[in-house]
Amino acid sequence: MSAAALDRLLAFLLVALLVTGLLSLRAASPPTAPLFVLHGLLAGSLLAAVAWKLWRSVPRAVAGGRWAALALAMLLALFTTAALIGGFAWVVSGRILSIGPWTVMTLHAWAALCLVPVLLAHLMPRRWRVLRVRSAKAGHRTGRRIDRRAALAVIGLAAAGAVAWVAANGIERVAGGIRRFTGSRWLPDGGIPPATTFFGEGADPLDPQAWRLRVHGHVRRPTTLSLDALVALGEADREAVLDCTSGWALRTRWRGVPLAAVLDRAGPDPSARTVIVRSVTGWYARLPLDEARGEALLATGVAGEPLPHVNGAPCRLVAPDRRGLEWVKWVTELEVA
Repeated sequence: MSAAALDRLLAFLLVALLVTGLLSLRAASPPTAPLFVLHGLLAGSLLAAVAWKLWRSVPRAVAGGRWAALALAMLLALFTTAALIGGFAWVVSGRILSIGPWTVMTLHAWAALCLVPVLLAHLMPRRWRVLRVRSAKAGHRTGRRIDRRAALAVIGLAAAGAVAWVAANGIERVAGGIRRFTGSRWLPDGGIPPATTFFGEGADPLDPQAWRLRVHGHVRRPTTLSLDALVALGEADREAVLDCTSGWALRTRWRGVPLAAVLDRAGPDPSARTVIVRSVTGWYARLPLDEARGEALLATGVAGEPLPHVNGAPCRLVAPDRRGLEWVKWVTELEVA
């Protein structure tokens, strides 16, 4: 495989991993399980490709004295390797692995996001041409078959990815680890969730007496509800799995007001299609109207206890089959659109 072809393959693997990783942040229903398998297979292939690239390119860069290019390439390799090692370490450890206050899964995601600007700097300006497949020159045949050596290299990297994925999951089984299909590790059922947020955003404690829920948008009866008025719409208990993108999952019982009851009070217009649930911090989730009328809950309690502030009191969204990223805390606004 030529150096240009290997660069194209590396770029493809990086983009594919970033795309599947970003999609996985919002994937929590069982039909999305193949997305996580694909992400793991691509990670194994990229790990092998990075090792091959370094073995081929570093000695040449050193011999040619291309120190600036080498430094940028090594920084890219560092972030890429950190993200890959973090992901595989999470699997083979068989437990919730943390470094200080952060789980390794969180560090894995942030390392992946940090490599994006480094990748762009590495490709600009001249290396973009490496990613363009050159058209055939005059006198050369077009439509040639893929070079057999390159095809074998791609097959080999795909096999390496499969071996790495199978080996990591095998080690995990030996270690006694159990994960949900999303990669999150199960916490004991029935507990109160740990206090986590994706970007570290938080809110000062909200006064339950002063708190209000504003419901507006494409509704016939815009309204503002106090906590007592919200609870008066009728509470329900529902068991749901909170699957946090930091790497843990918890099945527990939530108590609160079905989102459908709030929507019935406001009366969505026939043209309404979605419900935007907003936090006092500005964070929000967008639910299709049918989903909002389904199992979604505005929770005021969890595991038989009043909802703690760190878990979103006085009111948070419970959205089954969505990742914790979309279980909005400190809800203050519903916009029907």
